[in-house]
Amino acid sequence: MNRDVLDAILEARAARRPVVRLTWLEGGRESIVDASDASLAPALRDAAAGALRGDKAALVETEEGSVFVHPFNPPLRLAIVGAVHIAQHLAELATRLGYDVTVIDPRRGFLTEARFPGVTLDARWPDEALEAFAPDARSAVVTLSHDAKIDEPALSAALRSEAFYVGALGSRRTQEKRRARLTDGGLDDAALARIHGPVGLDLGAKSPAEIALSIAAELVATLRARADA
Repeated sequence: MNRDVLDAILEARAARRPVVRLTWLEGGRESIVDASDASLAPALRDAAAGALRGDKAALVETEEGSVFVHPFNPPLRLAIVGAVHIAQHLAELATRLGYDVTVIDPRRGFLTEARFPGVTLDARWPDEALEAFAPDARSAVVTLSHDAKIDEPALSAALRSEAFYVGALGSRRTQEKRRARLTDGGLDDAALARIHGPVGLDLGAKSPAEIALSIAAELVATLRARADA
């Protein structure tokens, strides 16, 4: 990898912009491209988009010979709203899964380094915190506080973003009441349908650790289903 290519990858990573490195096996020519680059041959454009979507490299045959397609996606991120017991387990699981984790909660007594070692802590109100977090297509948001004045501003912000996953703790009855309030706040049915709630895969989870596991499993399932679409 030459220096210009490395610099381009690092610049894209800093800007959270997905790019693809193309390497022509015959001659070793390299190029960093966006998957939507109209100048790319259709086969390469499709391969670049597929590589980014699936986080998986590919070898493509073109009129110019074999081309190795290597995706460079921004790191996955997870914003957890509500520094509760479930959040402690979820933060650890998500970190192990490769997510950069931010825990958001204006209740500073819960939001401590001792309870959440090694992750970013944000004590601002969720609407302000998520505006700074700026969820994109490689981001997930999960609300766990069970406090409407904390969870709902976070959900409103997340549903107006490109976040690939938005989850909310709460029973079906709680979800119905929450959706009604979010509708009053200007969100339409399509936006509300994006909420995974009750959050997590139905594993019959009971303990905070089990609920965190169900959420982590649903994160993986949602991300990979999108990759296979």
